[in-house]
Amino acid sequence: MDAQRLAAAYQTARATLLAQRVAAGHWVGQLSTSALSTATAIMALHRVDPSAHRDRIAAGLRWLVRHQNADGGWGDTPQSLSNISTSMLCRAALALCGDHDYAQATARLENYLTAHAGATATARAAAIRARYGADRTFSVPILMACALAGLVPWREVPRLPFELACLPQSWYRFARLPVVSYALPALIAIGQCIHHHRPSWNPLRNVVRRLAMAPTLKVLRRIQPSTGGYLEATPLTSFVLMALASIPRPRTASEQQVLDQGIHFLIHSVRADGSWPIDTNLATWVTTGSVNALAAAGDLETLDSQEAIRTWLIQQQYHNRHPYTGADPGGWAWTDLPGGVPDADDTPGALLALHALRVADTTIIHRGLKWLLSLQNRDGGWPTFCRGWGTLPFDRSGTDLTAHALRALHAWRGSCPPCWPIPQAIARGLDYLKRQQRPDGSWLPLWFGNQHAPDDINPVYGTARVLAAYRDLGLAHSPECQRGVAYLRAVQNRDGGWGGAAQCPSSVEETALALEVLIDLGNAAENQPAQPAAPQGPTPAAGHFAAAITSGVEWLVDAVERGRLSEPSPIGFYFAKLWYSEQLYPIIFTVAALGRAWQTLRGSYALRLVDHQTP
Repeated sequence: MDAQRLAAAYQTARATLLAQRVAAGHWVGQLSTSALSTATAIMALHRVDPSAHRDRIAAGLRWLVRHQNADGGWGDTPQSLSNISTSMLCRAALALCGDHDYAQATARLENYLTAHAGATATARAAAIRARYGADRTFSVPILMACALAGLVPWREVPRLPFELACLPQSWYRFARLPVVSYALPALIAIGQCIHHHRPSWNPLRNVVRRLAMAPTLKVLRRIQPSTGGYLEATPLTSFVLMALASIPRPRTASEQQVLDQGIHFLIHSVRADGSWPIDTNLATWVTTGSVNALAAAGDLETLDSQEAIRTWLIQQQYHNRHPYTGADPGGWAWTDLPGGVPDADDTPGALLALHALRVADTTIIHRGLKWLLSLQNRDGGWPTFCRGWGTLPFDRSGTDLTAHALRALHAWRGSCPPCWPIPQAIARGLDYLKRQQRPDGSWLPLWFGNQHAPDDINPVYGTARVLAAYRDLGLAHSPECQRGVAYLRAVQNRDGGWGGAAQCPSSVEETALALEVLIDLGNAAENQPAQPAAPQGPTPAAGHFAAAITSGVEWLVDAVERGRLSEPSPIGFYFAKLWYSEQLYPIIFTVAALGRAWQTLRGSYALRLVDHQTP
């Protein structure tokens, strides 16, 4: 490996990352445009007022048709493979807003849907329900949109018990809701819509739901952020709008405000090309990720806006009980906008970034640590938003979230009083991770996937994130860590890179994530052979890790030289398992990996460096 190439590639990645800051000194990033968001947004605008929003609807339809995949379907992003969920929503948008003007696109889409979901409305509705199983968070909104467009009968749309939103917020986790915690707006609005179009056969239930309409509309308005966008998410906000607009009734003040503010959000979040992103931004998440990447690279001194970022990050901490989830003060959300919700991935990210930035105010830190400690589930893991809410996807504990929380607790444990139960929380978290490790040595993440992997999973991301916790906690020689390292080594592609799982195409993001932890853990693996949990686990011989790391670094350096930092992959799962890419992910992950390669390995046997120059 040529040292000058490594140094130049790292310098390129670092300079690219620093150049992406906004004037205030932090990062905002840019999420991919979304066919799903665009389809739902134009449907919502059409249902509310097709005449007033005619031009935006037309622009959205043109964007959709331009980005139709070759097979006739649509994926969530322009880089995504077609799926029946997004394709059905695009079919609904065409039917409702412009079917006759786009006959050719509609015909191609019909061929795709027939091949993958059946030819009849009943078969297609069944395919949507089957894709999501017991979780109705996304299947019901899709089917509602299709019913509003006349594509499926209302009997195919499962009812939602929106009256449960009348319960006190603290009772939600006991109510066994059929949707996840973040979908409360959909539960209310879509539940009312379905009730209007398909009342229950039970007269008593109909009375209860009729009485619950006004109170739940007040809840819907109370949890709407000032921007108008629920969670800053275009699909969720659009589903709420099209559901309410489809009910012909006198509008209460609460309902009219929800509609007006929601339309305001859609109008102000549309992009110049007529499309909508999946969310407004991940400003807090990409800022903490950028700071932590520079810290991992040992290069934080190149960040000349540290004070501005410190101040900005501290301002993003929540100081009041959150109106949406009821979360206690102390956490951080993914965005600096009012539609964010504090969660157990962004809060550890912020705490680690503030640790790297040497924040001295322990009041801020202690508030964040207490928030994390209070969120830990009984199984020892950390959920995303609410402790003990449920077992549906994205409400249960997650390995990547748990590993992130453990790293934050460990980093700041020395600043806490001895009576704090941090050691016990860490022990329970490690026990959870041990139980969640799969026989092949990998861990599965909650919020990331890979469209080329079986079942859309991304064990490379999950394993890399969990191994970072074992590294930080000084557990490199533990059997679990060694099995995880062996897994990453076993699924490395022949080209030197990594995809989301074995035999997936190599990506900048996944290669960088795997490399960052292997660079630190590879030497431990050399000195202690892996101990697989089961006979089918990977058992690469001791040694060869140096060659694996070198070939991985070479792949990543070559990717930087080829300009692939500007080609983000759709590895992110947004709410309801919607794919997204973020333009800063490949840059952030590459800075951390190549920075570690330069700082840690430049003088070791692992990289046969020709020259020892510093960046």
